[in-house]
Amino acid sequence: MIVDCFFKYYLKSGDEVLITKGEHASNVLPWFNLKDINVKYIDYSKYYITLDDVIKSITPNTKVISIAHITNVMGDIRPIKEIIEYAHSKGILVVVDGAQSVPHIKTDVIDLDADFLVFCAHKMCGPSGVGVLYAKKELLEKMVPQNYGGGMSAIFNSNKDVEYRKLPHRLEGGTPNIEGVIGFGAAIDYLNNICIYNYENNILSLREYAINKMKPIKDIEIYNSNIKSHTIVFNIKSIFSQDVAVYLNKKNICVRAGDHCAKLLQEDLKVSSTCRISLYFYNTKEDIDKLVLALSESNILEKSL
Repeated sequence: MIVDCFFKYYLKSGDEVLITKGEHASNVLPWFNLKDINVKYIDYSKYYITLDDVIKSITPNTKVISIAHITNVMGDIRPIKEIIEYAHSKGILVVVDGAQSVPHIKTDVIDLDADFLVFCAHKMCGPSGVGVLYAKKELLEKMVPQNYGGGMSAIFNSNKDVEYRKLPHRLEGGTPNIEGVIGFGAAIDYLNNICIYNYENNILSLREYAINKMKPIKDIEIYNSNIKSHTIVFNIKSIFSQDVAVYLNKKNICVRAGDHCAKLLQEDLKVSSTCRISLYFYNTKEDIDKLVLALSESNILEKSL
């Protein structure tokens, strides 16, 4: 919606969009679909980016930086406030993918000074198919509606005279996902009430425990052990990641396997498929111990078939 309803009209031929090869498909494919716009990449060979990396990538043609605050695979946390501040000093707009960050760390869009920020319910224990688009009001005012239908117009007649309603209704044509939004609100209230946002003391300490337990496992390769994150990305040598996931599933352990909707990452990671552990507030050391015991078995491949 951000790309189709705003940047499609804002950007001109030859303008540049900066992303990284660690971005989710939802922050890659829409930019690819813009004709005559150059998509450039901030160096991600270290699996994290710094403000200096961003500065080095900016050219006079850079008009927008679109990056995740926390990536969905490697889990690196970007210095997003500093990036936004520098970008604005150069007249560059910033789009923030908050799908992984908002569920884990307190997010103040005013303090960040984000131009656009998005996040979704299903990463916050809520229903699928619903999310939030935040943008500065002056930018929302310039967005062209994506959906046309009931509820978005003040008047229209047979002469094609149309007057659209004020924000946010102008951008929300048709019957909305009412039950999804109510469910999302309940999920947000739930997370706030149980105070999940102690990221460093809870998630990161559990991750450190997991890394230390996993490293001695035979033939394991962990790709982001040095990144402070809620994810652990790994493979067992000579075993396809999906087979590892199936094997763990049989032991009631849920991991994600594949490219994690971040296909560009393969170019830097040099592997096409990995397993990903995603830690959240409900995980415990007992969960980690169960995982480590399962991965320590020598006949994973046989048991996965």
